[in-house]
Amino acid sequence: MAIFNMPEASKRKISIITPCFNEQDNVADVYGQVKAVFLGLSNYEYEHIFIDNASRDKTVEILKKIAQEDKRVKIIVNTRNFGHIRSPYHALMQAGGDAAVFLAADLQEPPALIVDFVKKWQEGFKVVIGIKNKSDESPAMFLMRKAYYNILKRFAEIEHVSNYNGFGLYDRNVIEALRKFDEPYPYFRSMINEVGFERAELKYTQAERKKGKSRNSFYVLYDMAMLGFVNNSKVPLRLASFIGFGMSIFSFLIALVYLIRKLIHWQDFQLGLAPLVVGIFFLGSIQLFFIGVLGEYVGAIYTQTKKRPLVIEKERINF
Repeated sequence: MAIFNMPEASKRKISIITPCFNEQDNVADVYGQVKAVFLGLSNYEYEHIFIDNASRDKTVEILKKIAQEDKRVKIIVNTRNFGHIRSPYHALMQAGGDAAVFLAADLQEPPALIVDFVKKWQEGFKVVIGIKNKSDESPAMFLMRKAYYNILKRFAEIEHVSNYNGFGLYDRNVIEALRKFDEPYPYFRSMINEVGFERAELKYTQAERKKGKSRNSFYVLYDMAMLGFVNNSKVPLRLASFIGFGMSIFSFLIALVYLIRKLIHWQDFQLGLAPLVVGIFFLGSIQLFFIGVLGEYVGAIYTQTKKRPLVIEKERINF
C-alpha cells in the first residue's frame, strides 16, 4: 500500500547513494531493503547509486548482476580506493533525483527510516538528518565518539551536530548549493551546516554490523576527526599562541624565583638537573604537538591547492 498518494505527473525522484568497499556480504541486502522501502513509497521514483572504491572481493560482480535485472541500480566503479571522504561526495554530485539519501552499505543505519525522511521532506524541510541517540556498537567507542562531538561542538565556528555521520536526505537545492563549494576533500557534515538550510532531525539506534568487517581503521577515524577540526575551527592554532604566551610568562616567573632564591641562599641552594630536564621535555612535547596541529592546517591548504578531481572513474553502469 502506498504511503503517499500523488498524481502520476507529480512523481518525484529520490537518489539513494551507497558507498562501498569490500562489502560483498551486504550490498545485496541493502539493495533489497531499499527496494522494499520504495514498494511502500510507490508514488516516488528512485535510483540506487552504488559507488565502489575498487573493491578486491566480489562486490562489483554482485552489483553488476543486480544492475542487469534492475535498471534503477546504477554503479560507479573507481580506478582505485579514493577514500571515505571523496568517493561518497562524488556520487552525490552525480545524483539525478529531486533529493538524495546517503545510506551506508553496512546496514548500521536503518533503511526503513527513509520513509520518515521523505515525510519531513514533504513538509518542506530541505535537509533531514539521522541522529544516533543510541548505538549497539562498543560502548567505549560510542562514548569516545560522543566526547569528540562535544569537544568539536565547543570549538566549531559554525553549528556542529553531534552524533551525525551523514545519514540523511538532502534536497536538490542543497546539492546545487554544495556544488558551488568546489571542495577537493570535502567534510560533508560541516558543509551541510554551512549552507544553512532549515533541517529536521530524526533519532535512531545504530545497529551493530552483522556481516563483513569495518574498514574504518584508527587512521581513517583520525583523518575524519582532524578534518572536522581543520574545517570547522581555528581554535587549535590560536590555542598554540595562547599557551605559548602563558608558558613564557610562567617560565619567566620560575626563573625569577630561582634567581632570588639563589641570591639569598647562594651557598646552600642547588639548582639541580631534574627541573631542567623536566622543563626541556615538557616544552619540547608542547612544541611538537602544536607543530603537528600546524601541519594539519598546512596539509589541508596543500590539498586545496592541488585541485585534483574527487575520483577517477573506471566504469559506469546504467547511467
